[in-house]
Amino acid sequence: MTSTLVDTNTLIDVLGPNSSTRAWSLQALKQCFEEGELVINPIIWAELAASPLSEQQLSATLDWLNLKKEQFSYEIAFRAGKAHLQYRRNGGQRERTLPDFFIGAHATVRSHRLLTRDPARYRSYFAELDIISPETHPL
Repeated sequence: MTSTLVDTNTLIDVLGPNSSTRAWSLQALKQCFEEGELVINPIIWAELAASPLSEQQLSATLDWLNLKKEQFSYEIAFRAGKAHLQYRRNGGQRERTLPDFFIGAHATVRSHRLLTRDPARYRSYFAELDIISPETHPL
């Protein structure tokens, strides 16, 4: 069975109001659920905390996914930092990028697939990462 790290944007699509990306995110999430374990990390959990839900409500809302909450290792943090450094050297902006590098490094180091609808940065800095996105898995 294959494990999949679920990016925040996919969960926001599923939890939020109807949008143009919601159908894809829900279908992809269900497929990944059927194929193996779904994983999140503290960065994704923190990003989801921006919702109006309490932590208990958020947990209850996502209960059906049986998400595995994994912690970070220093190896993951180091990999994220190196990828972010390369991004900055390539002219990337500093604002709001480091969380994506933690997510990409986590998926890479732990050999998870990554479910996201925004694959560009992950593809550029984590080339070996198996990415599930609207581009790779259209409806």
